[in-house]
Amino acid sequence: MMQEGASWGRLPAYGRRPLPAFPGWWVMLGPGVVWLALAQGSGELIWWPRLVAKYGTAFLFLLIPACLLQFPLNYAIGRYTLLTGESIWQGFIRLNRWFALGLWLLMTVQFLWFGAFVTAGSTGLAALVDFPTGWSQSAKTLFWSWLTVAVLFPALLVSPVAYRLVERLMWLVAVVTFVGLLTACSQPEVIRFLPEFLRGLVWPAFPPLAPLPRPWDPRDATPLLTAITFAGLGGFWTLFYSYWLREKGAGMAAHIGRITSPITGRPEAIPLGGAVPEDDGTTKARWRTWRAFLCVDSAIAIGGNILTTLMTCFLAFALLYPQGRVPQEWDLVVHQMRFFEVSWGAWGRLLFAVVAAAFLSDTWLTTLDAVSRVHTDFVLSYFPRARRWHPRQWYYGIVVVLTGVTVGTMHLASPAALILLSAVLGFIGTVVFTGALLFLNYLWLPRFLPESVRPRTIGAVGLSLSWLAYLTLASVYLALLGRSRSP
Repeated sequence: MMQEGASWGRLPAYGRRPLPAFPGWWVMLGPGVVWLALAQGSGELIWWPRLVAKYGTAFLFLLIPACLLQFPLNYAIGRYTLLTGESIWQGFIRLNRWFALGLWLLMTVQFLWFGAFVTAGSTGLAALVDFPTGWSQSAKTLFWSWLTVAVLFPALLVSPVAYRLVERLMWLVAVVTFVGLLTACSQPEVIRFLPEFLRGLVWPAFPPLAPLPRPWDPRDATPLLTAITFAGLGGFWTLFYSYWLREKGAGMAAHIGRITSPITGRPEAIPLGGAVPEDDGTTKARWRTWRAFLCVDSAIAIGGNILTTLMTCFLAFALLYPQGRVPQEWDLVVHQMRFFEVSWGAWGRLLFAVVAAAFLSDTWLTTLDAVSRVHTDFVLSYFPRARRWHPRQWYYGIVVVLTGVTVGTMHLASPAALILLSAVLGFIGTVVFTGALLFLNYLWLPRFLPESVRPRTIGAVGLSLSWLAYLTLASVYLALLGRSRSP
């Protein structure tokens, strides 16, 4: 650990240690599954189905490319952690401490609004269960949101056993959701739309190639941006992947130790100062295996996310679009209850409402834990004086403050408005940190690495293309926004 008088925003020089051998696929696979589980949120359940419900297959061809854009980001984030054992935020601090501070402040602002995921998930329950009786949809939604937080928050704050129970329950919910979506997609009234849906995946269906089924609403520029950016995790959520790899002890992180939430009972110290591989004759072969693991783990996350999102979009196209049912403001997952109703009737509606509430509430809970860990990591890495207090104290304090803030912000606007605000801030961050990942991995870090593990050109090309795509998307978004505000 750095001395008390050390300068803020400075980390010790990298050490050098042997690159650990790959312990086996069954042992290591997992971070991508966690990524996939957290990604079952706004993109899959809200924004892409909403776009399809309103505009049919007009923008559907963007879905798979939007998901694939995240692969180079995942790889770059994972690559840094595997080769240094450090979190990606410690990498940003090494790159430039002022840049890291600004990016951290932007992330802090974005995650003031993620309580909206709880309210989004509660919209289905509020529409289905008329309790409290006589209340408006928005008031009932907030009631169910408060009740959800009251149940989930103690699980994170008080009991590791309860937290693990929530995690296992979410695995059950994920399986039920997948089976339910697959069953619904196979129903005769749904399957007949498959040929038209598949055409929309590969061929644009908007002017000048085809007229939009509805006039373009300029207010949909932000939802479209959100759908593309959050076709998976997206935004600052993507950076969590670094921490899950560390917890797994992937690559050089096996030397550093794990960083996780104190409630799990695992090691909780914030390690300062990573180590890069030394070239001992085995490094090249070992890195080849670690690199393959990183590709496969990321592919599991992104491939599973594509499959789930395609199913929800297909159901939206078959069941919502023909009837003109478009999710709005305080009913973000109300119309999607039709997805399970087509297979299991009224019980299906109830099941989907519970599943949506569970998924989106788990998004809030998992994000609360992850953001609290990131803040703890950043503060202790960046500010030497902060190390006077134990990481446990920082973690718990941040958890409590973030819970209070996010519960309070739920009342400021509809969940749709709050999620869109968070998404725009996250997109700004994505544009910025994608460029930083490119510089960090392919220009800055290689000078500390042995020749056998230095990056290949293809990785830089892939990440550059993703960055170019996000920059182009930002330009288009600003143009659409300017046009919508012009007289």
